[in-house]
Amino acid sequence: MSSSEKAPAYLGLGSVLAVALCTLWLALVGHLDLYINPRYDLFTIVLAAVAVPASVAGLVAVARGHGHAHDDADGHGHGGAHAHEHEHGSAHAHVDETAYEHGSDAARAVRRRAPGAARITRGVVGGIAAAATVGVTVAMLVLPPTTLSARTAQQRSVDTPTLSNATGTQDVALLGSEGVDTSEYGVKDWAALIRQTTDTTALVGKPVELSGFVVPGSDGSFTLTRFVISCCAVDAQPVGLGVVVDGPVPDADQWVRVTGKLAANPDQSADARIVIRAATVRDIDQPSDPYEY
Repeated sequence: MSSSEKAPAYLGLGSVLAVALCTLWLALVGHLDLYINPRYDLFTIVLAAVAVPASVAGLVAVARGHGHAHDDADGHGHGGAHAHEHEHGSAHAHVDETAYEHGSDAARAVRRRAPGAARITRGVVGGIAAAATVGVTVAMLVLPPTTLSARTAQQRSVDTPTLSNATGTQDVALLGSEGVDTSEYGVKDWAALIRQTTDTTALVGKPVELSGFVVPGSDGSFTLTRFVISCCAVDAQPVGLGVVVDGPVPDADQWVRVTGKLAANPDQSADARIVIRAATVRDIDQPSDPYEY
């Protein structure tokens, strides 16, 4: 196997090894949950643990030039046939040589340039792919992990009419009943309840205490937001509840804990029928697990 033939194998196996090592590192430092749903942690870690020795074994096999013996055996096995056909092929070879020698200069130039151009193209593409792999790997290991932002939430429409993908079709018919403890409900639970409740007047006055980050609104309001992850951060959907405050609105992306009661939205033209009338809004640090599931 020539060096040019080994390059794609090195690149592919090296990429697998880099991704697997990064995955194991993220799991070791406790940051894997910032990228995937925790229920997939075990599967992902096992897969990465298997990929590391497998890719290393593949790289060793490629480095040793596995496949030469097979090629040589084929050559010896068919040597007699090649010798037998040598005389019959000599005439054809002579004709081909003559045709090549009498070919146009342009044709000969194309034949000489083609292999070199192909090697250059493969080298450029391989270099770009290798640089991208190294860049992603270094970024994952060196740069601090960050969560999705208020800008992302706004781009993905963080408002109650578009929560179906995030809240799903879970049964929340009893969430508002007197016998149900709502103290552990998160933003996703309340958003699902409000979205699926026909008569929201029954929710008015219910106490809430929720944490999330701020997506600024207008006229002394903001949306208390969390991202809900089904599989990984790529498919994260924002869910949020409108918050009405008497004081200043916190900065965008600031994590806050809001204590208050549910109230009818004073903005009758808004799609959201229920908001939180905040009694207190307190700045907090981003939690270790900022997502809901």
